[in-house]
Amino acid sequence: MSREHVGQGRHCIDFALAVLVAGALSGCALPYYTQAVEGEVGIMRAERPIARVLADPGAPPAVKERLRYVLKVRRFARTRLGLALHGNYRDYADLHRPYVVWNVFAAPRLSLALKRWCFPFAGCVAYRGYFSQAAAQRYAHALARKGYDVFVGGVPAFATLGYLHDPVLSTFLGYPRTTIAHIVFHELAHDLIYVPNATTFDESFADAVAAVGVHRFLDSEGTLAERALYRRRRGRHEAVLALMSACRARLKRIYRDPALSPAQKLKAKRAAYRALHAGFLALVRRWHGSHGYRAFFHERFNNALLGAYMSYESLVPAFRRLLALEDGELPAFFRAVRWYGRLPAPFRDRELRSRKDLVERLPALQHAQARTGLQGSAGRLVGAQGPRLPRVVEHRAHNQA
Repeated sequence: MSREHVGQGRHCIDFALAVLVAGALSGCALPYYTQAVEGEVGIMRAERPIARVLADPGAPPAVKERLRYVLKVRRFARTRLGLALHGNYRDYADLHRPYVVWNVFAAPRLSLALKRWCFPFAGCVAYRGYFSQAAAQRYAHALARKGYDVFVGGVPAFATLGYLHDPVLSTFLGYPRTTIAHIVFHELAHDLIYVPNATTFDESFADAVAAVGVHRFLDSEGTLAERALYRRRRGRHEAVLALMSACRARLKRIYRDPALSPAQKLKAKRAAYRALHAGFLALVRRWHGSHGYRAFFHERFNNALLGAYMSYESLVPAFRRLLALEDGELPAFFRAVRWYGRLPAPFRDRELRSRKDLVERLPALQHAQARTGLQGSAGRLVGAQGPRLPRVVEHRAHNQA
């Protein structure tokens, strides 16, 4: 084992002990944290340096080709997107299973607000992950018995936020090449900026960065056929997102309607999800049966599934708009995102979604930021430069002065 891997092992042990100690503070949570540590250790034991895999005459050629592609994507992420690598994606782990973890999502029967769980290091998130599908299903069934809508989704990759060196996983290496690039950019974006207790903010930011990254990567490295295929897939993704967004808006109106009884709301909810399913069928017919959303047709649509999907998407348009306001310059965009990340949640998401002039509300935002006492307390997620305004706000304020 190399010095580098010895250090990684020591880091993993330290991380494991920290997680177990944190879990021991709540005795009933200890089994959950134990499986999390065992899962991470299992990944580490499966890791091999990519250079060694590429030099192995017995390694499958298809695996080697994909690993070379990941290295190219990794290099582009650092040199062209400004994403910090933190030692990620230098190793490969064959896990011999379809997903690395399975996330459990839950929501009340008459609400789209996802249940949240709080963990050491990551803060509070809108899912609970298991390295065993059976364990995830058992926990989901327990929540369903308590009256929750539940959804269990397989996850091909995740970021350890710099605590460990994340490897390339077999669980996503077989995906289409542009999907691999999207995953790598998405997870590296988490390592760059991560706001605790803000699942939608974090996932939407990472997805926005990934989409921009793939687009620029294909412009630089891709073929005409790859660019055309990616545009078609993104178009289908946008069509699905439009359906989900419309369903979410409809359900919000239903759940907030004081004139409806719980029974009437449940009936209206079922009608909304039937309409969503019908919309998917119409899209599939338009696409002549070819699509990447087959799993949706094997799941029962409910608040947990809708919430899980939208937690990755609902702020993506806002982040795209913010990038456009920064003239497409990623360093300025990242500074702006860090600035928003320092705001208290009720202000942050609302301001990101707003199309009004940011300068008009700047005093209120600065007051809210100061009131929370966040200056200098967020560590790496806000960078070392201290608080600053998004460049578009500075520019508009200067022009108004």
